[in-house]
Amino acid sequence: MSLIVQKFGGSSVANADGIKRVARRIVDTQKAGNDVVVVVSAMGDTTDDLLDVAEEVTGRAPGPSRELDMLLTAGERISMSVLAMAVNSLGAKAQSFTGSQAGMITDGVHGSARLVEVNPNRIQTSISQGNIAIVAGFQGMNRQTGDITTLGRGGSDTTAVALAAAMDADVCEIYTDVDGVYSADPRVVPSARKLDTVTSEEMLELAANGAKILHLRSVEYARRFNLKLHVRSSFSQNEGTIVIPDNPEEFEFENLKEIPLEQPLISGVTHDRSQAKVTVVGVPDVPGSAAKVFGLLNESNVNLDMIVQNISTDRSDVTDISFTCDQAQGGKAVEVLTNHKAELGFEEIKYNDSIGKLSLVGAGMKANPGVSFAFFDALRAAGVNIEMISTSEIRISVITDIDHLDEAVRAVHTAFGLDAEQEATVYGGTGR
Repeated sequence: MSLIVQKFGGSSVANADGIKRVARRIVDTQKAGNDVVVVVSAMGDTTDDLLDVAEEVTGRAPGPSRELDMLLTAGERISMSVLAMAVNSLGAKAQSFTGSQAGMITDGVHGSARLVEVNPNRIQTSISQGNIAIVAGFQGMNRQTGDITTLGRGGSDTTAVALAAAMDADVCEIYTDVDGVYSADPRVVPSARKLDTVTSEEMLELAANGAKILHLRSVEYARRFNLKLHVRSSFSQNEGTIVIPDNPEEFEFENLKEIPLEQPLISGVTHDRSQAKVTVVGVPDVPGSAAKVFGLLNESNVNLDMIVQNISTDRSDVTDISFTCDQAQGGKAVEVLTNHKAELGFEEIKYNDSIGKLSLVGAGMKANPGVSFAFFDALRAAGVNIEMISTSEIRISVITDIDHLDEAVRAVHTAFGLDAEQEATVYGGTGR
């Protein structure tokens, strides 16, 4: 008997019909002779709707807090209990569990808590009694304070992978509103091509640079524990995409094409609209200045992405430091640095949240010359200006004006021959 962990996203359980369809799929999986643990997200756009309510009552966009976490976790609790009811109505047995009941123990950082321990004892007991265990994703509990915490947007993926790893599951299936991992977001690039397989290394880069199909931390977790991920649509029976673990010889890949001997040159083009750019102008150009800036941001739990430092064109004794971070943390970054302006000695701070990040990802690029030229030439032909550049062995990322982001994604996608003959199908979800 296999143990399968299945995760269903918000678009899959957006309404009563979706919940019934998911329930039938879960029951069919158990009837096939498997133990089943299910992790579920909030219904549809519930999380965004709750955020809107919080903004209306407070008059501002709410930042991470204890009360916001209490509010947002209500969405997953609703979907887990309703899905359990749907499963029970089909004659199977289901029990629902909150994140804390499922043993998801986190640190105390509200809004982006990290797992420190997973104790799925109650889940194991439940499935040993013939139940299907349904767990609320995205949430956990800090043992020291007893407070409920959230794992950040997309955190239900991490809940599923963490449970699968802790319970030594045979596979973790991530169900969404598209047929698998695509070469680009099919909402932006209708001609995006579905990938049959993608390496965990490539998936890490894709997830880190804007691909919403999998939460970055879930991919990191799966890679660390050599867990097989299978990304599929809950709206079809299509085979989806396998995220190949670092040791693929340990797994069977049924009903899929053989793992390619060589990786394709480019796997995908991603984009991210959620970032902001902060430029600290006129920082004294002396040893330790950058350390002070980033030390303060670290103490405030601001996660940075791209960093560029340039000597000022006006003066030789100062430098400008630019970095990008999530828009939700941009205001905090500016506030922290402004409060320490005298200590840091800079002249001013410039803030821009009208930017977008575009990334080209592919394991094959490190063995193929000319990728950089083709990438930047495609942007030139599309009339796209570049503000920042960052690279790794298998990725090139640029920051550009957000108004030109979608056009840039399509231009690069076409330039590298990634367009498919048929348009991709998006079964549901708003992409909000």
